[in-house]
Amino acid sequence: MILVTGATGFLGAELINQLTESGVKVKALKREHSVIPQSISNNADIEWFVADINDISSLEDAFDGVDQVYHCAAMVSFNPKDKAQLLRVNIEGTSNIVNLCAENNVRLVHVSSVAALGNAKKGELITEKDFWEYDSKAHSYAISKYEGEMEVWRGIAEGLDAVIVNPSVIIGAGAGFEGSGAIFKLVKDGLSYYTRGATGIVDVYDVAKSMIALMNSKESGERYTISSENYHYQRFFGEIAQGFKVKAPAKEAKPWMLGIAWRAAKLASLFTGKPAALTSDAARSSLNESLYSNEKIKHTIGIQFKPLKQSIEEVCEGLKNN
Repeated sequence: MILVTGATGFLGAELINQLTESGVKVKALKREHSVIPQSISNNADIEWFVADINDISSLEDAFDGVDQVYHCAAMVSFNPKDKAQLLRVNIEGTSNIVNLCAENNVRLVHVSSVAALGNAKKGELITEKDFWEYDSKAHSYAISKYEGEMEVWRGIAEGLDAVIVNPSVIIGAGAGFEGSGAIFKLVKDGLSYYTRGATGIVDVYDVAKSMIALMNSKESGERYTISSENYHYQRFFGEIAQGFKVKAPAKEAKPWMLGIAWRAAKLASLFTGKPAALTSDAARSSLNESLYSNEKIKHTIGIQFKPLKQSIEEVCEGLKNN
């Protein structure tokens, strides 16, 4: 039996769709008040199990009869106020999954992030061989994903059969206007500015496809960067604008402008009581140029990634009526 954590999330739902379409039955983990996405709500091949990855007693019951686990559950936030919860979910929760996989002789595919990779040597792409070094300016999400990945490496050192995937920015219509979908909404609503930074981007379909291929392979004790192409934000925003048939952002946001913007957003949040629309961590990340190599995953499973231009067009089409 296959267990998927984070089953109601964007990636988890896509993964379950692909697994069940191949005739596999899945045990899916959800928290008590989580909403099941419409795309998998009527799927008869799913056995829903209510548990929290930070509640070891309920989690133990979920492992009954399981021999494979896809660990997709995680918290994503760039809000400094969420640091304690990020560390609890992404580190302690992952530690619980690792320990139960080891105890029950279960094979694990763990979803980490490119945020847990290191910085490239000058003029080179970031690869799986680049290891993260502590930076006092690193945002809490990066720290939590790095430390969570370290829990998996600990398990591997103790004999756990596991592989790690490090996806870049994942896009897909299933995200709606949350997560990476928030970028699409900003452009759709008339974003005027772009930042100079760049990052890797990948379609959610390709991430799930890669995870299934790795689970069914003989690979173990390895990690794989899952990224389709590297895009500068100006190009990314421009292709989104083209997909929505709106004006593309034409002005570059300078660092001092972003500094004013996140401080203004923080001040506004004090009056509204809502989370700031832009945080200092998010502003700083938008200026970084992080370019990733996908050669290892392509060589290992022979995947051909969907062109990003096509993915962006499909996401825009899927979100037009959202």
